[in-house]
Amino acid sequence: QVQLVESGGGLVQAGGSLRLSCTASGSIFRIFAMGWHRQAPGKQRELVASITNGGSPNYVDSVKGRFTISRDNAKNTVYLQMNSLKPEDTAVYYCNADILRTSLSRNDYWGQGTQVTVSS
Repeated sequence: QVQLVESGGGLVQAGGSLRLSCTASGSIFRIFAMGWHRQAPGKQRELVASITNGGSPNYVDSVKGRFTISRDNAKNTVYLQMNSLKPEDTAVYYCNADILRTSLSRNDYWGQGTQVTVSS
């Protein structure tokens, strides 16, 4: 069994900052890429940022220069530091991880989502 638990969402004014965290637990052998997606009401889920096991990040253009993704492999945790937040960043944010379990099965796992609301 593998579980991803997110935290850190909330309500913030435009221009403010939030830091999201996501920790994976369970029968984990290795975690490959980890990432953050978001889904706004009436819109499709989109990839916001991802990071490889080696720490190489990738961002969607709309968040470049404002968001920073990082990970702590020892803690099986991925972070998303969000600065200069805009109302259009309002969405439910989901983390995901490509995980190889101790059973040697490999799957993509998702967290339950955390709401981020940016007021204007």
